[in-house]
Amino acid sequence: MNSRDCVFAEQQQSVAAFKFDEAVARVFPDMIQRSVPGYSMVVSMIGLIAGRYARKGTQLYDLGSSLGATAVAMRHGIACDDCRIVAVDNSEAMTNRCEKIIQDDDGTTPVEVVCGDVRDITVENASMAALNFTLQFIPVEDRLPLLKKIRDGLNPGGVLVLSEKLAFPDQHQTILDTLYYDYKRANGYSELEISQKRTALENVLVPESLSDHKARLLEAGFAHVVPWYQGFNFCSLLAVR
Repeated sequence: MNSRDCVFAEQQQSVAAFKFDEAVARVFPDMIQRSVPGYSMVVSMIGLIAGRYARKGTQLYDLGSSLGATAVAMRHGIACDDCRIVAVDNSEAMTNRCEKIIQDDDGTTPVEVVCGDVRDITVENASMAALNFTLQFIPVEDRLPLLKKIRDGLNPGGVLVLSEKLAFPDQHQTILDTLYYDYKRANGYSELEISQKRTALENVLVPESLSDHKARLLEAGFAHVVPWYQGFNFCSLLAVR
């Protein structure tokens, strides 16, 4: 059974910057389900996308893999032989747990779990890659070089799934933030938890607008960018090389 997220339940004298440490890794499945509208659907649809786009003899990348939910979805969605998945995360607490989850999973496609910075990973012979709520934690100036690297490592017709928290013009932001915090309250988070986590994420998670993401993906060399999901201020895009 997954542990319940109580990371920000107690009053903290000084709220430290959010990090994916052991305390977060331990409760991450509960945290992400209660914090990101539609997370389970996004992950399951990534499996469906893998079924469409994975090609025999290629690699698939889960970049910013946390506990490997996206890698597992890809693993069970792939409909061809001789593929390999590379799951990368810079949190040792996450990758240690991810390795155990992969070992216990009954999928047959090989999955390599790598503890490292996604900016340092070589992407090659790829039919698919996913940045599932990961780019938002990368410094803005490093986002285009990373996307270019991914695009260059994808084979023609390969795809990137990019899922992100979005920023909006002021009035739209107010409406969507209000609904989003209603969502968190409905999932059992207190006002203290909501406030302290918001403080912890400030300047750590830096969201951008949908138009910013589209423009950057096109600048990186993707031929088509298709928004396919939005839940309040969270979205997912499919970028095709």
